[in-house]
Amino acid sequence: MHRALTVIHALGLMLVVFSAAYVIPVTTSLIYGDRTMLLDFLLAMAWTFAAGVLMWLLTRRHKGELSIRHGYLLVVAMWMAMPAFATIPLLMMLPGLSFTDAYFETMSGLSTTGATVLTGLDTLPPAINVWRHELQWLGGLGIIVLAVAVLPLLGIGGRQLFKAEMPGPMKSAGLTPRIADTARNLWVVYVAITLVCIGALKWAGMGWLDAVCHGFSAMGLGGFSTHDDSVGYFNSPLIEFVLIVFMLFAVINFATHFLAWHGKTLGIYWHDTEAKAAIGLILVSCFGIAVFLWWNGTYPEFLTALRHASFNVVSIGASSGFASVDYGKWPIFAPMWMLFVGCIAASSGSTGGGIKMIRTLVLVKQAGREFLKLLHPSVVNPMKIGGQVIPNSIVFAVLGFIFLYFMTIATLTFVLLISGMDFISAFSAVVACVNNFGPGLGAVGPASNYQGLNDFQTWICTFAMLVGRLEIFTVLILFTPHFWRR
Repeated sequence: MHRALTVIHALGLMLVVFSAAYVIPVTTSLIYGDRTMLLDFLLAMAWTFAAGVLMWLLTRRHKGELSIRHGYLLVVAMWMAMPAFATIPLLMMLPGLSFTDAYFETMSGLSTTGATVLTGLDTLPPAINVWRHELQWLGGLGIIVLAVAVLPLLGIGGRQLFKAEMPGPMKSAGLTPRIADTARNLWVVYVAITLVCIGALKWAGMGWLDAVCHGFSAMGLGGFSTHDDSVGYFNSPLIEFVLIVFMLFAVINFATHFLAWHGKTLGIYWHDTEAKAAIGLILVSCFGIAVFLWWNGTYPEFLTALRHASFNVVSIGASSGFASVDYGKWPIFAPMWMLFVGCIAASSGSTGGGIKMIRTLVLVKQAGREFLKLLHPSVVNPMKIGGQVIPNSIVFAVLGFIFLYFMTIATLTFVLLISGMDFISAFSAVVACVNNFGPGLGAVGPASNYQGLNDFQTWICTFAMLVGRLEIFTVLILFTPHFWRR
């Protein structure tokens, strides 16, 4: 009971911190002179702050260090609670929007999925659009990492939270000996690159509102847009190029960015095996899909094919979700390959979703070890990636993750099929939500959205986004008997 109250105490503090996020849409309302939006956002901020303070006050005698078990519980509780509180302004300002759809929208934002149930984005109040995109930016590096930098100052340790939230199999690798310093360093890099991205988009021709919103989405690899036609609304090769550059930045481990900045050398990127593999796969896929589209006559000119292939392959491959054209109309090989790349390309420690490239490299290396063992049963062949030996414990953890990953996708696809969805829509919706890149194919393709789903299907996709964002183990472990035993 004491530990449960400690979790509630920490969650209350996180809600207090989260209430500060409303400052940006409040400021937007002031800039655009929207008095109604201003009052609604101030009220949402007050409710969130009050709920957090109440939880904190009622459990203030139970603050303390969290065990690993309760760290996982707090992570899941936080990722379920914050989208719920984030729905408040949407429910107040968008008549007819149900809680189910509002929760889907905010979960999509905080999980950086980019799937949406909203239409008429071009005419949404600026503060609402900023709020949607800010959620993606906050979710990008993980709002818990921000909280980890604060909680130690409040008497609550953060290492368990960091280990539970940060993506990738090598979570113990830190930039500094103290986890709070690591979190702060990652956020400094994240904020700096975001500001540069916003400035570059403004220079490329966007207005300030669009630049801020798309900068937030690009760095969070979220894919929300201020227009129903997404990036295709601008029809600008320069804007697409800027977004490609920053999406590729965001798909690399932010620890690598920090080390490159701290060491004042670009050589860090060359020595990052995972980054080279991720960028290499995405760029080769861009060229290959361009050749395929040109060869099939989808685009008569190769440069046009290269332009549209490059942007959309980078967007889906990086698990962002922007779209410049309706790639659902391309020959089926192209969008299916894009979905495949989106499942594996993002680096651990990036804002992307999916399996992560480091796990893919481990699987490839392990397959090679098995071939060698068949030929030489007695050989000792330790796995090395980037010159570092990978312990067998990590290999086994990766194999377990991959099994749960595919079983999760298969199970949720069957559930959507039972609910009446066609196979392409059901499968691509689950893949898109679990891997956090938003648009799928068929009824949930880039030319449409998730608005046509019924409530049951919407909640299944919402659960898929949560599971994908927290990398499956963190959520599914709560459903095991071992977790609840003393």
